[in-house]
Formats: sequence, structure tokens, C-alpha cells
Amino acid sequence: MYPLRNKVDEAYFKSQQAIRNGKPTAWSMLNWWEGDVIMKSMGVEVVYPENYGAVAAATGVAQKYLDLAETDGFPTHMCGYARTNLGYTYRMMKELGGHVPPEAPMGGMPKPDLLIGSGFGCDARFKWFQALSRYIDAPQWVLELPLIGVAEKQAEGVDDYAINFMVRELRDFVAFLENLLQKKMDWDLLEQNAHYTLEINRVFHEINELRKARPCPMHSSDFWSSVTGCLLMLGDPAEILSLYKDMYQEVKERVDNKVAGIYGEEKFRLVFGELPPWHSLKFFERLAERGWNFVKESQSYQPIRPLDLSAVSDPLEKIARISYQFAHARHAQALNNQIYNPVVEIYLEYVREYQSDGIFLHPLLSCRAASSSLKSIQDQAMKRYSVPSLYVEGDIIDIRLFNPEETMARAEAFEESMTYYYKVRQEQGLAW
Repeated sequence: MYPLRNKVDEAYFKSQQAIRNGKPTAWSMLNWWEGDVIMKSMGVEVVYPENYGAVAAATGVAQKYLDLAETDGFPTHMCGYARTNLGYTYRMMKELGGHVPPEAPMGGMPKPDLLIGSGFGCDARFKWFQALSRYIDAPQWVLELPLIGVAEKQAEGVDDYAINFMVRELRDFVAFLENLLQKKMDWDLLEQNAHYTLEINRVFHEINELRKARPCPMHSSDFWSSVTGCLLMLGDPAEILSLYKDMYQEVKERVDNKVAGIYGEEKFRLVFGELPPWHSLKFFERLAERGWNFVKESQSYQPIRPLDLSAVSDPLEKIARISYQFAHARHAQALNNQIYNPVVEIYLEYVREYQSDGIFLHPLLSCRAASSSLKSIQDQAMKRYSVPSLYVEGDIIDIRLFNPEETMARAEAFEESMTYYYKVRQEQGLAW
């Protein structure tokens, strides 16, 4: 986990070095590999403001940027990642004349040469980079990833239509970068990087499959610390793949020797949904001391299931199919189970396959996209599997919205619910 986590630090320092060396840099939204593989193949150094919002929250400096965004008119209920980045950019451009703020963790994010937005996920992501034009003048591209409903996904030809649309969009994106950077795409390198993307996702998926073991060998905090190598394609792909293979061996050794991902006995197995309170991750260490082992989490960050794309010759189609798979892998399963929200279906799968005793649900004031399915997850997990949920309001960035002492008191009481419903499941003949 640690060398993978270090790749985040390296990414910010490399972006600063790139600026000094005249190399193109981009601020990019999380795009589930759709644009990352292309930018990496074009030699663009990329940093991710959403990830940097988490870094700012974890290091305690985010509040300054939230306050600046609110002062400049952005509402407090808007995405915490967006407000952090808008406040950071305001400080860099309006207060410091384009210089990186001295308090910025990991050396900060220098002014980018381009902005890569995304139409996938939520409306805040779509509009946020447009709002950055208040402070910086940089070309912007918005990547499109169709999000098709569970029922609509069953229409004949819909997958081919969506993939063809994405490939056309990606060709336009390549042309945009070629024109902007005045260089041609290295298609062999793009094919190689697409292959690495598949392999990195495959190995990280296999690591997460090992977490089904009892005791679970890997806690959610280790997942959150190591996910960026896969999700954001930070660093050299060959090195990242090698590090995930090392991680697989370590987790496999823990499974073979029945070593838990927490110190002490695994008393309760929990699923976490959806985005964590980045400012208070040490809170989960306190829960771990009580025997809480978080065995699965955050469907937004998970690797895709392995795909065989050996018959696909066009690297842009491979990229399109990788990203499309992330967004639509559970649609047929959701329809068969009469769950018309694929996010709910994903969490029910986690509860069942990882044999969870409870779910820690974290609704966010500033993220409707990550919070809108949580009540349905709570209801369906109890209805189908007699698994209770602890519903704790908070925020990804704003520490003022999370009360650790009150939450700990509720967590201690929740242990009684998990113990009680374990007995209920035994009476119902469920597997755990």
C-alpha cells in the first residue's frame, strides 16, 4: 500500500517539474480511464482536483479554501471537492498572482495548461470547470460517458450505439490534443497503455476478491490509500502494475495465514458507502480497535471486473469499453433482482459476497450523487439479508459537518444491532 500511496505525492511534484520544463499539464476530473490513458500517451502530466480536495481535507487546510469559495458566492451545499478547488484557485490567482499557495500540501497544484472535465457523475462536475474561468484562462475539454438506465440498457443495440458514440468522442479528443500540443498521437504507446489499464484493473480486482476471506486481510483504509494507482493511472504503468502484483502477494499471504487487516480480532465485518470523511480517517482506526473490519467500500472507486478485449483492435474502442463497463456492469443483474438502481444492486452484492454484518452509510450534504441511493441501500439490505445500517451524516471535505464523538457513541450502540441481526440471519438460514 505504501509505495502505491507515494505515487500521489509524486504526481503533484511531477506537475510542478513539468511546468518548469515547459511540459504540458492538465487538471482533470476523475474520468474512469476514459481520458487518462490518452493524456498519458500524449505526454501530458495530470493532477486531479478531486483527489487534491481529499488531500487538503486530510492535511487540515481545506477549510481556508472552502471559506474563500463561499466568500466568492459558491453555496455551502455545493460539492466539497469543487469548492475546495475553486477556493484554492481563487487564492492562487487572485491573492497570490498565480503562485502556488505556501500552505498547499504536497507542493500544491500549479496553474494548468488545460482542463479536462467530465459529463459523467453529477451536474457539479459538469459546471465546476466552467466556473474556473473566473480565475484562469485555459482551454477545456469535456469527456462524455453515457449513463444508461437499467431498463433502457435492455434495448437492442444500445451498447453498440453507446460505444460507437464514445469512440467518436475520443477521436475528437485526440484531435483536440494533437492540435493543442502540436504533436501526433503515438498509437502503439496508446495500445500499450490501454493494455496496462486492463492488467492493473485485473490485479486490483483480484486483490479485492481476496478480501472475502475470514478474517478480511485488508481494511478499507488500505484500499483508499492504494486505489489511486489504478483509478487515476498515476506513475509509470509498468511500475504500477508491478506494485499491485506485490500487493496481491502480500494480501494472499495474509489470507493463507489468517491475518486480519486490523490489529486484534475481527468482530464485525462492514461495508462502507459511499465517499469517506477524508478529514477524519483516523476515526476508522478507533473503530478498528473495537474489532470493526471494513471489508468493502465506495463503489465509485472500485476496479472494473476483468474484460477480455483481445478481439478489439482499436485502442480507442478498448478505452471506451473499459469506461463503459465501469458504469454498466450490474445493470442486467439489477433488472433480474428487480432493483432498478444499479448502485443499490452493487451494495447488495457487497453485503452478500463479503458477508457483511453491517453497513456504515455516510450521506453528504455536498454530494447528492453519492448520497441519493443510500436510503434504498439501507432498506434493501435489511429487507433481503437482515443486515442493519448505521446512517451517519457528514461530508467529504467540511470537517464541521462530522461529529466523531457523537458518531462513536452511535457506533458502540450499533454493535448490539449487528449482534442481534447475526442471530436473525442464522435463524433464517443465511450463509453468515
